[in-house]
Amino acid sequence: MRERASTLMQNLAPGKSSASRSGRPPPIELRDLDMRIARDGTWFYRGSPINRLPLVKLFASVLRREGDGSFWLVTPAERGRVVVEDAPFIAVAVDKQSAGREQALIFRTNLDEIVTAGPEHPLRIDTAADGTPAPYIMVRLGLEARLSRPVFYELVELGVEETVAGDTQFGVWSGGTFFRLGDPGDE
Repeated sequence: MRERASTLMQNLAPGKSSASRSGRPPPIELRDLDMRIARDGTWFYRGSPINRLPLVKLFASVLRREGDGSFWLVTPAERGRVVVEDAPFIAVAVDKQSAGREQALIFRTNLDEIVTAGPEHPLRIDTAADGTPAPYIMVRLGLEARLSRPVFYELVELGVEETVAGDTQFGVWSGGTFFRLGDPGDE
């Protein structure tokens, strides 16, 4: 297993991409890589944190989510499963541009990816088992960032009441889309 994970890491090095070549066989499946993304956004390999941000960003660039919900690092030559405890990214900052229905909410992740909430990058709020809100934004197809608590609090401060289909809702505008954060009476 170590040799397989090491091979995947070596194949991720810059300049080793063969995506432009045609006729390649499908990637070799390595199964579990003993790699994990913790709830706080820390990446681990074989139980040890990966402290080199450029390496984590490189891995994140080839992270994919399958239809069954599993996460994989996928290169043209190999693919290996990664365990993700919650979401692979954390939204650590939000910036507001403009106001009202023209407002744009721009999020930065812990890996410096920038996304603007809108139809292609929707915000959603789940409710955790203990009843607390669990907010997320879509970063890339199937890959979300969980909003850090301070970012969610900033979002709530920007919230407004809107009547949607005759129902008063509390949420935010971004990219011409209204995203519901909760009921106006919720705390």
